[in-house]
Amino acid sequence: MSGGEFVSIWSVPERQGRGPRPAYSRAQITEAAIRIADADGLDAASMRRIAADLGTGAMSLYRYVPSRDNLIDLMADHVLAEMDMPDRPSGDWRADLTLFADRTRAVWKRHPWLASLHHPRAVPGPNRLRLTEFAFGSLDVGIPIDEMLTLLDMLGGYVERVVRSEIEWARESERSGMTPERWMSQSGPYVRELLKTGAYPMFERIVVDARLPHMTPDEQFRYGLDRVLDCIAAVLPPP
Repeated sequence: MSGGEFVSIWSVPERQGRGPRPAYSRAQITEAAIRIADADGLDAASMRRIAADLGTGAMSLYRYVPSRDNLIDLMADHVLAEMDMPDRPSGDWRADLTLFADRTRAVWKRHPWLASLHHPRAVPGPNRLRLTEFAFGSLDVGIPIDEMLTLLDMLGGYVERVVRSEIEWARESERSGMTPERWMSQSGPYVRELLKTGAYPMFERIVVDARLPHMTPDEQFRYGLDRVLDCIAAVLPPP
């Protein structure tokens, strides 16, 4: 890679030219980086820390992974293999996308550093490509590809928003002990004062009538997911 030219890590052969057999593989380096990021966050997964974990020098790792951006690409794609999706859609688009959403959420919760990747990686790796084939194949029911892009972006946005919130709550609870239940309890007096004014009727309905805030995280996720899937169903052709 030279002159600032961007090269996908998957377009660079792991072993280039002749010479001694590499001491490590990209998979070993990637897995070490993931272990560190899972334990201490993405910033902790530096080349120096990974090298120490593997028992080598930091500069030697650049022979395998040219840049930190490449490493993050490898990490983000590697964990997607954990979703373990079927080879092909079942023919029931709703069941397939429910499975896709559930397993995406599970992977993000196992690897919360994914939430710190605010910008999607532009070049898909092999695991991302397999997931893309599955998700788009699930919606290949006679609608234009642009419709599929829009609908799957809506689904992905819902899953990502929910999981980011769950991860942030988990971090806040670990840092301060402030759970959602404790927050609701402590904010009770202020909320009651607001309701006494009668100036916020919609807010009052949320406080008094809404069931969603009292559901478990799994129930909340499924409730919202069902609404998103209902929206998708509304624009699909009849079966």
